[in-house]
Amino acid sequence: MPIPYQVAFKPLTKPEVGVNGYVEPSPGESEVLHKGSAPFNARKLESDIRIDHDVAITVRDGCRLYADIYRPTSNEKVPVIISWSPYGKKYSALEMIFNVCTWKCCLERGDVSGLEKFEGLDPAWWVARGYAIASVDARGAGNSDGDTSCMGMQEAEDAHDVIEGLAKLAWCNGNVGMAGNSYLAIMQWHAAAQNPPSLKAIAPWEGSGDIFREQFCRGGWFSMSNYDLITTLVIKGNSGVEDIAEMYRRSPQCNIYWSDKRVDMTKINIPCFITGSDFSQIHTMGAIRGWMEVNTDKKWIKWSGYQEWFELYAVPESYLELKEFFDKYLKGIDNDWEKTPKVRWTTLPFGDKDVTSDIVLPDFPVPNTDYRTLYLSSGGSLSPELPSQGGTAVHNSEDRWSISKFKYTFTQPSRLLGLPKIELFMSCMELDDMVVFVQLRKLSKGGKELGQLQFPFNRAPVNSMDEIAEKDKVSLTTHHGSIGILRASQRKIDSNRSIHPQFPFHPHDEVQKVPKGEVVKLEIGIWAMGVDYEEGESLQVDILGQYPGFTEVAAFSKPRPDHEMNKGDHTIHFGGEYPSRVILPFVSR
Repeated sequence: MPIPYQVAFKPLTKPEVGVNGYVEPSPGESEVLHKGSAPFNARKLESDIRIDHDVAITVRDGCRLYADIYRPTSNEKVPVIISWSPYGKKYSALEMIFNVCTWKCCLERGDVSGLEKFEGLDPAWWVARGYAIASVDARGAGNSDGDTSCMGMQEAEDAHDVIEGLAKLAWCNGNVGMAGNSYLAIMQWHAAAQNPPSLKAIAPWEGSGDIFREQFCRGGWFSMSNYDLITTLVIKGNSGVEDIAEMYRRSPQCNIYWSDKRVDMTKINIPCFITGSDFSQIHTMGAIRGWMEVNTDKKWIKWSGYQEWFELYAVPESYLELKEFFDKYLKGIDNDWEKTPKVRWTTLPFGDKDVTSDIVLPDFPVPNTDYRTLYLSSGGSLSPELPSQGGTAVHNSEDRWSISKFKYTFTQPSRLLGLPKIELFMSCMELDDMVVFVQLRKLSKGGKELGQLQFPFNRAPVNSMDEIAEKDKVSLTTHHGSIGILRASQRKIDSNRSIHPQFPFHPHDEVQKVPKGEVVKLEIGIWAMGVDYEEGESLQVDILGQYPGFTEVAAFSKPRPDHEMNKGDHTIHFGGEYPSRVILPFVSR
């Protein structure tokens, strides 16, 4: 049952013909698109495709959810793969990526057909290989009944019921899978934790598992992330959508509402093909926790070296591997999928080099990782030895460009792959709280701060990082290093719920204010990293009072209230009685 808690909603813009791919509904109608045609002047169809429009599935409370189903024209029973989101069942990659995104995410029109639900699989490829694709309008989206939820039990139960409803249709072989990226991946975790009998395998590509801790309230710092953009420009419906900002105003602490949006990964017991990356500002740790906690040995994780939509649509191996995975578990084909290495990772070189992919690992985190401590020291250095003399570093927490920086230069080639963590002793004189942001930067041998392009250079409109215009340096194109965040008053840790000693779990269930001027210890998990360093290159720890990531979507959100903001100088104490340190995951290269 949905949680017994009143949820605030805000109105959605109603669907409009011609906007976001929306067309007048035509329940009961079916049409055939023919092989060789290109319905949207993009990828050509490799086979005839039957489209059943606006198929209604009634869920347990009587609401009708609508799906478009793309399937072969033959009478052979086939498995179905669900693309689930509220973004509009005809809202495609052509509608979103090609019309909105910088550089079109380096995609070409031939990479997609326009039949794909945005972030979902492309029927032009999958139907030709004996699969049906169901693009579902979640509750409240398009013409589906109800108000639009934002993950949690209500949407999970809806997904359960739709899975079972699709499995019973005459053309289906009874086996259902789920695939897709971002929202479509997050909902796979939620649906699979419901254990619907007909759901046989999932492929969550870049999927958060706890949107309170990983999207809206990382470390106790609230941000609307991309939600206002999505609810303004993307989701269209006839009623309302969850008002996340209002729900945070009502409860900034983790309560039943926010806990409902954290998936219990241990309830998932079906085959999983997981992907993630260092790049995401939302999904990185959901992919990792999924790998570590799902209750099955039939699990695989592949770390990506490119932006998530490019990886899904423009890297041929992505569909080929997904097909082998689904052939095994949805069609029962005796193939070699289970010989696939369980853990494959990617490391980033930063600068103008391409990534190193398909690094086979025995597990993640890597067994026998050398978690090496480097202490913050005077002169902005990181030292293997704790300085005997104490010192301080001060930055203005209200200034994005006031940063306390500490550097370590590598004396030999090194690979940092896994979960970094930082422990800081800090104080503030202006306020009884502080939000601390940490970012791990890579420096060239000459000391230049480097970025990582999220696409292969042979697809990008630039030949080097230096050629990227400032306006094009956004979250979809460049990556500057892994980030950790913590509000000091939320520093409490529940070690029994931490997935690893390097990644502390903050319950966010009480406020522990910091008396002005008092020094407190902050233990901050930094999101996963995989970075290679050459001799003479450096790692730099940036500590500051403003978010160091990209904020191009913030224009869609109202400014946060003044009482949530940092004030004045933040002081870092190190050396002597204050062993401020960063703990880094060194592995064999």
